[in-house]
Amino acid sequence: MASRRTSDPSPSPFIPSARSLAWTLVAGAVLLAGAVHDEQPPQPSAGQALSPLPGASVHRTAAPAGPAVSPLPPAEPLRLRIPAINVNAPVTKLHLDSSGALEPPPSDDPNRAGWYSEGTAPGSAGTAVTAGHVDLPTGNAGVFYGLGALTKGNTIEIDRADRRTAVFTVDALEVYDKERFPSNKVYGISERAELRVITCGGGYAKDTGYQGNLVVYATLTAVR
Repeated sequence: MASRRTSDPSPSPFIPSARSLAWTLVAGAVLLAGAVHDEQPPQPSAGQALSPLPGASVHRTAAPAGPAVSPLPPAEPLRLRIPAINVNAPVTKLHLDSSGALEPPPSDDPNRAGWYSEGTAPGSAGTAVTAGHVDLPTGNAGVFYGLGALTKGNTIEIDRADRRTAVFTVDALEVYDKERFPSNKVYGISERAELRVITCGGGYAKDTGYQGNLVVYATLTAVR
């Protein structure tokens, strides 16, 4: 991997939206403290984007890549694996801080994913949200550095405290500008068990960090 240099743009938080019962990523920077790259993280091709269904609402904008299965009762996620990009990470709870912003995953361990624990549990009905760093101020790659290399049909596995593994199939990958992040589309209510995996993405500027966020859409398709 190419060498990395570091900078320190000020982070901006996730903000919960009571109106939509969702989140809005404001400036999309809590997932990165700001590293300047000689090599950019992978970015998805246009072919990995959502394919809208005729007449679909913002809450269901594409057909799942695999047949959905019945949602599970809530249970805490313990570990997240993405075999296609060699991710095997413990999951930590993410909470809102005193200002109402979502705390970022800890930066002292690059191989750690976060889960918004006040939201849907992965595998349960609704939209579960996981997040992680693409890279760190030290210049090290974060847990989701390779996220943009995923393709439709890849799987994401989440081990849960109930000793079940929820297996999600990737439906799509999209990159959104931080100023136009579609919170309803990303975090909207679903009757299915859905998953979003989010990190920083898009172009990079030294003074402001990443210009957007990479979002992976996935649907529960198996339980082990």
